Amino acid sequence: MPLLLQARPMRAIIIAAGRGRRLMPTTADAPKCYAEVKGKRLLDWGLAALAEAGIHDICFIGGYLIDRVRADYPQFTFRHNADWENNNILASLMCAQDLMDQPFLCTYSDVLFTSDVVARTLTDPADIVLSVDTNWLERYQDRHNHPPSDAEKVTVAGDRVTRVHRGIDPAAAYGEFTGIAKFTGAGAARLLEHYRRCRALYAGKPFREAAVFEKAYLILLLQEMIEAGVPMAHADTPGNYIEVDTQEDYELARRNWQGIP
Repeated sequence: MPLLLQARPMRAIIIAAGRGRRLMPTTADAPKCYAEVKGKRLLDWGLAALAEAGIHDICFIGGYLIDRVRADYPQFTFRHNADWENNNILASLMCAQDLMDQPFLCTYSDVLFTSDVVARTLTDPADIVLSVDTNWLERYQDRHNHPPSDAEKVTVAGDRVTRVHRGIDPAAAYGEFTGIAKFTGAGAARLLEHYRRCRALYAGKPFREAAVFEKAYLILLLQEMIEAGVPMAHADTPGNYIEVDTQEDYELARRNWQGIP
């Protein structure tokens, strides 16, 4: 039964412009989110989880082979990151900034997650909520091509996220950011405010750990916002989440993913 968690319809924005070169040869002729696990595309697992949580309005931000996705999923709203080869996740997400005048949930496209991960994120009342896998280190025991040092790790104090950064010592991390985040209308306004401020200051220049602002990851802006005093909550999930970044991850997901709430 769908979990009707919000009175106002929530839009999901799926960030999926990149090719996913670390998942070659699987992505040689298909978008990364088309990789199949247990007979279903990563994208379709995500859509099922979102639908179970009551989200049916989908914006797909594409780049690599976007026309194939347009043909296969005509029900989506599309935004095109035409310069996907030269930018990164943050720039991709902001291709949909015209749709951020209402609450939204964004997610990476190369992740598997169940509906309860979405539900926990949606039901937290905070304006900005990051989904955090607290059992993250269990998954990394068998990951050698994507070590814990690559994880988008999180530290917290009470119900607040204090840091989101790859450089956090794994022993000090509370969990791993799943790539799923909720923004209320007010939260979306803060996101856009800080993105536009940083773009004005850093366009074409280094931004935090990124060589140039256009190459920034989403977490770099989130950390910039945290340091500026913007509160972010964390919605914890003890698993029910897998990242599929490398071919090794893909094999692990095909063996281990259960796909249950």
